Amino acid sequence: MRAAGQCLLACGLLATLLSGCTLGPDYRRPEIKAPATFQYEPKEAAATADTHWWKQFGDPVLDQLIAEALAHNSNVQIAAANVEQAAAVLLQTRSQLFPAVGYGAGAGRERAREPAFAAQIPNYPNPSSVYQAALQASWEIDLWGRIRRQSEAAFANVLATEEARRGVILTLVAQVAGSYLQLRGLDAQLDVAKKTLQTYKESVDLFNLQFQYGQVSLMNVAQAQSQFETAAAQIPLLQSQIAQTQNSLAVLIGRDPGPIVRGKSVYDLKLPQVPEGVPSQLLERRPDLLQSEQQLVAANAQIGAARALYFPTISLTGAYGNASAELSKLFSGPAKVWSYAGSLAGPIFTFGAVSGQVAQAEAGQQAALLNYQLAIRNAFADVDNALVANQKLREQLDAQLKLVAALQQYSDLARMQFDGGYTSYSTVLQAEQALFPAELNLVSLRAQVFGSAVNIYKAMGGGWVTEADRLTGSTPAPPPPAAWPPPLF
Repeated sequence: MRAAGQCLLACGLLATLLSGCTLGPDYRRPEIKAPATFQYEPKEAAATADTHWWKQFGDPVLDQLIAEALAHNSNVQIAAANVEQAAAVLLQTRSQLFPAVGYGAGAGRERAREPAFAAQIPNYPNPSSVYQAALQASWEIDLWGRIRRQSEAAFANVLATEEARRGVILTLVAQVAGSYLQLRGLDAQLDVAKKTLQTYKESVDLFNLQFQYGQVSLMNVAQAQSQFETAAAQIPLLQSQIAQTQNSLAVLIGRDPGPIVRGKSVYDLKLPQVPEGVPSQLLERRPDLLQSEQQLVAANAQIGAARALYFPTISLTGAYGNASAELSKLFSGPAKVWSYAGSLAGPIFTFGAVSGQVAQAEAGQQAALLNYQLAIRNAFADVDNALVANQKLREQLDAQLKLVAALQQYSDLARMQFDGGYTSYSTVLQAEQALFPAELNLVSLRAQVFGSAVNIYKAMGGGWVTEADRLTGSTPAPPPPAAWPPPLF
């Protein structure tokens, strides 16, 4: 036993001396050339990226729908389960850094061929019994850092999965807000269509009555009827879109498809402020970029794990316990047994097995790097696209407001001239046919402006994701340690 203890101590000291030997490149964030500013960020941008920005709409119903979605959405729950799965893989991988201790017990009885002198020995034990119980231990000494690099990759995968979960939250809030705003826009369009249809119906009734008294021709009646049917055809289309949007929104918030309670109309909602920020902040604010970087960290660590396969592995095994021919004497008397052993194994000719793994890891790291760089470029483009869309939709909305006002005036004047006998009904028909789609488009643009504000917050990310995360009730992954890889002891 003394020799065994000395051997284990010597191996432990050797492992301590070599524990700093970790193969492969240490991760360093790639240099990113980010633009200084976004191209279309307005001057009135405000520090709202870390707040519950959806509350700026001023609609309690929307606030409740988002809270319900964060608590019950299936995709959020699936993402949380994925984080737990990745954490379990980390626990399994890192366990290889430490000795594995177990126990074993056995009992057996056998009869062997008796030797010639067995007859001369009284009570020769044949058949014989054996009972044994022992503690067993095994340990692979991570001299070259293979297990530590694998643990580093596993931990990075945990963080990447956690950022993927946060990305689901970001997308979910944007989808719920966008769908609700779209629904309120469709509701407003349906109101416009119904009011217009009622106005057209009154015209049809009036012309039918005038036709009966010979005041107008049948052509005027047909024109009014065609105008009425054109408006009537829009109502089923809008009702279908409303039903589909309701069902999509219900699934998002974790309900069965069905009706959704309404809050404020698109005319009463308030437009949120544009959040301020610079492109470089996206690297810390957008979950998809943080996820992509952690995937790069994991791929970088796998290079070291693959290179360690070129070097030998050293393993220690040992056992200590009792053995006896009688169960009653298993833990008494001279029944102690022990053993220890060490092994060393390394590659000589692998015919590309190890070099192929190294090449695969290096190629994977390069692919992860390019994916990270591409994700950053796409993020910059997402923000600029959202900002310019918001800016131009506002300009388009202003122009549409003026167009509807002009068309309304044109329709009123045409009706007055027709009533006075100065023009034909075709002029009135032409004016009203232009006004109806313009009014529908105005309501749609109003909803799109609100939706563009949602897209800005989605593209910029920010601390609001953390605020929304608190409403999910899930436990986030632990923060990264101060130093990685962890020491062997």
